[in-house]
Formats: sequence, C-alpha cells, structure tokens
Amino acid sequence: MTQTATTSLATVRAVYDAFARGDVGTVLGALAEDAEWFEAEGNPWYPGHPFVGPQQVVEGVFARIGEEYEDFRAEPSRFLHDGDTVAVEGRYSATSHRATGRPLDAPFVHVWDVREGRIVRFRQYTDTRQWAGIMGAS
Repeated sequence: MTQTATTSLATVRAVYDAFARGDVGTVLGALAEDAEWFEAEGNPWYPGHPFVGPQQVVEGVFARIGEEYEDFRAEPSRFLHDGDTVAVEGRYSATSHRATGRPLDAPFVHVWDVREGRIVRFRQYTDTRQWAGIMGAS
C-alpha cells in the first residue's frame, strides 16, 4: 500500500468514525473548501448538481438528516482503495423518518476522492426508490 492510499483510507475511516460519534465538526473539517458532494441521482435531496463546500453540505444534507430522521446511521462494512480514491460499501439505517414513521435500511456505496488529506469529492450510490418511499415522495 502506498503512502497516498494509506492517508486517503485513514482520512475516510476517520470521517465515518466521527459521523458515528455525532462529531459533524470533524467530518466538515475533513472537507476541502471547494469539495463537491453528490447525492445520488433520484434521491429526493438531489438538487441536480453537487453541493459545494462544507456549508452547502451542512444545509443540503446533514441538517436534513438531523431534522428528518430518528437515530440515523451510516455504517461502513467494506473499504476499497486505489491511490486517492476510496470506495465504501455499507448500510444506512434509521429507526424512523419523522414525517412518515417509516424505518430506513438501505445499502450504499460511497466514492471519496482525497487530495493531501482533504476530501475533494464525494459521490453517493443508494436505493433512491426506498428513500423516496420512506420520505413519502412519489
């Protein structure tokens, strides 16, 4: 494993660990100021373009998770890496969506690009049909 792969993998693992602790500040601190964050196409939160920078990620993703879901988790199960790119398989879960009462249990793949220890790009792949149904979207 190269030093770049080791650093990129460590950065991404640290993000999941911080998110699990509820330490959003550390997660945001790992993002480059111009990081691009792509929610999955078809996700009710997907605006048709990436969120750019930590503030847009907070407003477009993290604040909504906290407002809309009870006990939300993103639990990684497998990490794959190649240089500055890390792919992660895992599952999202939540005991309920606050508006509908429906639980969430959906697979995900996240692809992270890391440069010099900072996340510059995130792309989400998940079961968007399940998300939409849980959220009451048609």
